[in-house]
Amino acid sequence: MRALLLLLLLILPIAGCGEAAHDGPQTIRVSPGDGAIQKAVDGAQPGDIVLLAPGTYNEGVHVATKGITVRGEDRNAVILDGQDRVQNGFWVTADDVAIENLTVRHFTNNGVLFTRAGQDVVEQVETEDGGDNATRDTIDPANDLLSGYRASYVTAYNNGIYGIYAFASTNGVFEHTYVSGHPDSGYYVGQCKPCNAVLRDVIAERNAIGYEGTNASGGVYIVESLFTHNRLGITPNSQDAERLAPQGETVVAGNRVVDNNDPTTPEIEDGYFGGGILIGGGERNTVVRNLVTGNPDTGIGVFTLGRYQPNGNRVEGNVTRGNGVDLVFAPTGTTDTAGNCFAGNTFATSLPRRIEQVLPCEKPSTLKRFPT
Repeated sequence: MRALLLLLLLILPIAGCGEAAHDGPQTIRVSPGDGAIQKAVDGAQPGDIVLLAPGTYNEGVHVATKGITVRGEDRNAVILDGQDRVQNGFWVTADDVAIENLTVRHFTNNGVLFTRAGQDVVEQVETEDGGDNATRDTIDPANDLLSGYRASYVTAYNNGIYGIYAFASTNGVFEHTYVSGHPDSGYYVGQCKPCNAVLRDVIAERNAIGYEGTNASGGVYIVESLFTHNRLGITPNSQDAERLAPQGETVVAGNRVVDNNDPTTPEIEDGYFGGGILIGGGERNTVVRNLVTGNPDTGIGVFTLGRYQPNGNRVEGNVTRGNGVDLVFAPTGTTDTAGNCFAGNTFATSLPRRIEQVLPCEKPSTLKRFPT
């Protein structure tokens, strides 16, 4: 017996030889270099922090390890620069990943992208041509959803399509972020139900669209943020270019949506100009207690989009002034009000006239407080 125990003592250390020890979460420090972030991310394990020193990193990073954080030491001095040659700054395909405290610029597609979809599918999503889009057939919303994502204290500017983008992903947060100079939208949340996504304390300016939420439904909150000098501020909408239409159940609350009127911003094909908050064919959305001013076409509007009619949307307690028309309800091809209602807003102009009498909200709002 003693001989057997001695033999085990001799063997066990040898069996562990060469295996990487990981005694709890580690901080992996990175300085600029060829592929430096990618190497660190590839070597990280769940719970680790990849900490980036100030400098410019000319690389795109694919994050495929669950539960890690990539954090810059200085938001303005840690810069990922795609030099208009690399597709995505961060492409995150793993659950529970956070990107923090850095700047992402000059990527041909996206600054920060969260999705489990493959790159070929992502490129087809970005066309949004409304035709036979492969995303409807390739991504299974039940099995391919990425779960758990966060972008905090991130600046994304002058990327080729989107700034910060979550597709077929759920349980996420964009917070304390800034996006500018994108020819599609600064922020995008799409094809998820329920999305359980929160945008809070974000700024979108000088994009074609500040926030776009195509077929993003259930638990979406856009709160306490600024959307200014875009062509269009905020648009939850339903489209056939992605699965899970129609869109529904987004709350837009406590935001400033002002002066979305800058013709020098990047232009999206067939895009809208001069709108504040527009619901396109969405259902059961709530637009409440926002300040919406200086949008030359429409302040807050509820419209038909394609074959999707708006249904059950509530516009309540907003302050709207100095817009082309402050409040608009303009479905096409129907006279059915479909439960859409307007109440308690401050406004000077509306379509139809006396909109709150024509489309009253019969029951008081049940929305009392927002996520913090």
